[in-house]
Amino acid sequence: MDSRALGGFTLLLFSFWQLGLTATNYNCDDALVSPLPSTALTSSSELFSTHSPSFAKLNRRDGAGGWSPLDSNERQWLQVDLGDRVEIVAVATQGRYGSSDWVTSYTLMFSDTGRNWKQYRQDDTIWVFTGNSNADSVVHHKFLHSMKARFLRFIPLKWNVSGRIGLRVEVFGCSYNIADFDGRSSLLYRFNQKLMSTFKDVVSLKFKSMQGDGVLFHGEGQRGDYVTLELQKGKLSLHINLGDSNLHFSNSHTSVTLGSLLDDQHWHSVLIERFNKQVNFTVDKHTQHFRTKGDSDHLDIDYELSFGGIPVPGKPGTFQRKNFHGCIENLYYNGVNIIDLAKRRKPQIYTVGNVTFSCSEPQVVPITFVSTSHSYLLLPGTPQIDGLSVSFQFRTWNKDGLLLFTELSENSGPLLVYLHASVFLNIVSCTSFFTPCTCILPGTNLHDGLWHSVNINARRHRITLTLDNNAATASHATTVSRIYSGNSYYFGGCPDNFTDSQCLNPVTAFQGCMRLIFIDNQPKDLILVQQGSLGNFSDLHIDLCGIKDRCLPNYCEHGGKCSQSWTTFYCDCNDTGYMGATCHNSIYEQSCEGYRHQGKTSGFFYIDSDGSGPLGPLRVFCNITEDKIWTAVQHNNTGITRVQGADPEKPYTMSFNYNSSAEQLEAIINSAEYCEQEAAYHCRKSRLLNTPNGMPFAWWVGRANEKHLYWGGSLPGIQQCACGLEESCLDMRYFCNCDADREEWTNDTGLLAFKDHLPVTQIVITDTNRSNSEAAWKIGPLRCYGDRQFWNAASFNTEASYLHFPTFHAEVSADISFFFKTTAVSGVFLENLGIKDFIRVEINSPKEITFSIDVGNGPTEATVQSPTPLNDNQWHYVRAERNLKQTSLQVDSLPKKVLEAPAEGHFRLQLNSQLFVASRQKGFLGCIRSLHLNGQKLDLEERAKTTPGVKPGCPGHCSSYGNLCHNGGKCVEKYNGYSCDCTNSAYEGPFCKEEVSAVFEAGTSITYIFQEPYPVTKNASTSSSAIYADAVMSKENIAFSFLTAHTPSLLLYINTYFHEYLAVILSKNGSLQVRYKLSKDGLLIFTIDSGNFANRELHHVKINREGRELVIQYFFCCTADSLSLDPEVSKANAYGFTGCLSSVQYNHIAPLKAALRHPSVAPVTVKGSLTESSCAAIMEADVNTVTTIYSSSGMSCQEGNGEFKRCCRVRYSAENKLCY
Repeated sequence: MDSRALGGFTLLLFSFWQLGLTATNYNCDDALVSPLPSTALTSSSELFSTHSPSFAKLNRRDGAGGWSPLDSNERQWLQVDLGDRVEIVAVATQGRYGSSDWVTSYTLMFSDTGRNWKQYRQDDTIWVFTGNSNADSVVHHKFLHSMKARFLRFIPLKWNVSGRIGLRVEVFGCSYNIADFDGRSSLLYRFNQKLMSTFKDVVSLKFKSMQGDGVLFHGEGQRGDYVTLELQKGKLSLHINLGDSNLHFSNSHTSVTLGSLLDDQHWHSVLIERFNKQVNFTVDKHTQHFRTKGDSDHLDIDYELSFGGIPVPGKPGTFQRKNFHGCIENLYYNGVNIIDLAKRRKPQIYTVGNVTFSCSEPQVVPITFVSTSHSYLLLPGTPQIDGLSVSFQFRTWNKDGLLLFTELSENSGPLLVYLHASVFLNIVSCTSFFTPCTCILPGTNLHDGLWHSVNINARRHRITLTLDNNAATASHATTVSRIYSGNSYYFGGCPDNFTDSQCLNPVTAFQGCMRLIFIDNQPKDLILVQQGSLGNFSDLHIDLCGIKDRCLPNYCEHGGKCSQSWTTFYCDCNDTGYMGATCHNSIYEQSCEGYRHQGKTSGFFYIDSDGSGPLGPLRVFCNITEDKIWTAVQHNNTGITRVQGADPEKPYTMSFNYNSSAEQLEAIINSAEYCEQEAAYHCRKSRLLNTPNGMPFAWWVGRANEKHLYWGGSLPGIQQCACGLEESCLDMRYFCNCDADREEWTNDTGLLAFKDHLPVTQIVITDTNRSNSEAAWKIGPLRCYGDRQFWNAASFNTEASYLHFPTFHAEVSADISFFFKTTAVSGVFLENLGIKDFIRVEINSPKEITFSIDVGNGPTEATVQSPTPLNDNQWHYVRAERNLKQTSLQVDSLPKKVLEAPAEGHFRLQLNSQLFVASRQKGFLGCIRSLHLNGQKLDLEERAKTTPGVKPGCPGHCSSYGNLCHNGGKCVEKYNGYSCDCTNSAYEGPFCKEEVSAVFEAGTSITYIFQEPYPVTKNASTSSSAIYADAVMSKENIAFSFLTAHTPSLLLYINTYFHEYLAVILSKNGSLQVRYKLSKDGLLIFTIDSGNFANRELHHVKINREGRELVIQYFFCCTADSLSLDPEVSKANAYGFTGCLSSVQYNHIAPLKAALRHPSVAPVTVKGSLTESSCAAIMEADVNTVTTIYSSSGMSCQEGNGEFKRCCRVRYSAENKLCY
């Protein structure tokens, strides 16, 4: 759960947490050494009898005032026998009374038997306790985690250099109250009154069991209240219902499940804390916070609570469940020690069945098969017995694995039992491998980590396989030969030497645990296997089930679903909006600027403002224009809404829903340079703010749920509308038009643009209940532009320069992304250090980027090699990520380098220094921008403003991104990024890629005329404007697209004052002709007759010419003036052009774009009806792509006298038809 969301919750439950902690350690601070007999303290040696360990109790002064050994060295110890297994929570030490002998540091060891000692550890290290600085002061240490033991040893490490080892000790804790339940017994705690009604409850206990199901406690009431804690398939479920007669049972029921593999015969701690509807449920170290359903805050329980089972089910809300089979210790309910009351036979406790007060230890020895290739267990059978009987239990996370193989006696053939695809147990029993008899037993999710039992019984020719003791689903098969018991049974796998064993494994070896193995109805003692006196084995752990739930906790982020095998876990990221090995990375950009950088145009997109952070993606509209990139978030009411009948007693209120959380909107607003929302109030005898000095009749509520008394176009804190600031109100006595209270309609409209107050979450109106009073309001969508982070950059000018930020906290998952550009051959981009751990990203050489990290297992380095230098002063993108499964590095679009993480070992990244961008030891020269760490944005520019050697910003974006401006668009450098200037392009849009198209009807024409003829010579010295300079170049670059169904047609006509011209026409047969007439040359005709171009398909044409100078008058499209035209051009001109033209370009002039955008401005003239439209949308159908290349022999390229003079090359298709 998000820590921010829990802020208020933490405050609410502060005293409640204290209650829970007290209950957990209820009466667990008793002094345990003081009441012990002196014989309970022993030592490695003693200096004299007066210095014996019997005098080593805290604050004792008899004898020599404490214990001192014969020799002061690190091999000495003081041991305490606490008499029974107890919980130890703290220790205290003193030196020897009135002496110079004291211990300055020590360690602790503990044991249940006085042998097989374990060292006390904290944070995975042997913990060294600080001792005393004099002989008599007491130094007390409370453990971070309590320990359970009977024996405790103090091991002195250092002591006063001027004295000897001297020690007095005390141990604090509490005795354990243990109850053993046999699956049919329970304890009933009966209340003093009929009904116990509580608004807060605390239950704490520890349990261990071999059974995966069973009720630990239950209580219920007549109103439908109940609370139940039970084991279900090895997990702990808490069911709670605070009875509410107004709610159906199913609607008020709340269930939460925690833990996994809790049937492992190890102790597990449970703490349940309830305060009204708020519940904290803790199993071992994992806590879940939740609220119960329903309206009631009280839990009403009738008569009693039962522990260990439900003895008399049948009350309303009760459900049949198994009783608990195992041990419970230190069981407290609201401060009452239940087991202690039961041991002392107090009347509040009623015992059902056989409950004993010591924990029986079942003599069950599990084994773990570690390897998928070498693990096996060989056990002997009794050969030649008529029939077969084998049973065992297994648990695993793997879908496949051999469970059992044996070669049956009397040539009965082999028998195999193996797990396949997790849902089948396959048995193969046959007289030979070539004639198998297969028995397949379907199972259900057999790789779920739970214990499953397998029973195989054979008699004569019939074999039976039973799964989980369910005889109803047992599978049977018949064999050709009679079945006799085998001599050797291989469990889990086969030895490497197949010749000696003849063991067959059709799948992989089994990884998992087994127990309770019976062969020929005889149990097998696996301790004898461990001692080497029975069978054989390889790669086994005996007397241990090493199964581990790798999905607890769930390291799949953002709602990813976790699954696992024996050695690792997997994350299913479908439908989460995230990707990667742990669903860490958002599949969406963080802003509309990111989509624009990808070359996207306007549309609806999902943006994820904090990337891999906790905030989810949000659907917005990105309006990507040439000038700005706007992000718009709609709400549930953006239209004009009329209001009547509202007054201060019955106000009109409208709340706005943006289909997002407040945190998501806040992230968008904070990341933007500017945000706004239009606020419009149309009124007739309806006052708005009641200016100049009255209480407002309308207001709006903003982000922090604050009431705001200014209107659109005004400023925060000023109770005015836009006309008040501009001094343009209808009545100058008021600061809003509507406050004049006139009979006729008027309005106050403007933009709310103070980011800290946005978005508008509610509007309130109270003055529409008078005669003829009416209002209509409109609150527009939230609109923002400018990504403050995408172009946020810093320039590092010296190798000694760096920026520092707070420590990067990313224990289990970390991602770092940024852009850089440099000319240096090496340097550190980013570095953060810990005591041992570290994280670093650097450029090692011009072609090599390395991501280095150490989480305590030794350094891991992911390196990406580039085929081209990366120090080319161009922007390059880097993304480094580390999670529990992988370490990866991505550079630009190069192949990602991925290193798999080890399955075991340290996994938490512990950093404690500042985060350095660049490095103090190995500097970086160049620029870094858009730096994100786990989705959080680092403001490089703000930090650079106050750091010597570092400058905010970094110029030179066009050198990297100029290629994103297409079709002749020009890249324009900006402080925060770049823009594409499409002035001289036939296209428009943010990247000059959007076609400008128009539909021409009969009689429609566009004329683009230079205002006066401009004779051009090579030595012309007269200055000219840019537009004339473009027009008189000695070459022509012409491009356009067309779509028509009419022939003949004149598409393009260029005419000079010297009767030179260029015409592009469609002939009557649909062929395309380009006709040139130069002053000293004859008519040149280029015909493309590969098909009918008047086929209602979009065709693209490009014409490039270099020749002598021209004085040009440009006539374009449809009809030409009455000039001297050759007959074919005249004929086409008479018909004009009907169809669609798109993206017309002549050198650096875009006549069609000019006609559509500035139709009334010279030198453009439009005649007839010209309608902007999309040519592509007009096409009726797609056609298959066809590509044809013509040479001079394949087309008519001729002069007027018929001689071949020139040739042209044409490439055309449905997508791309170009003429060169």
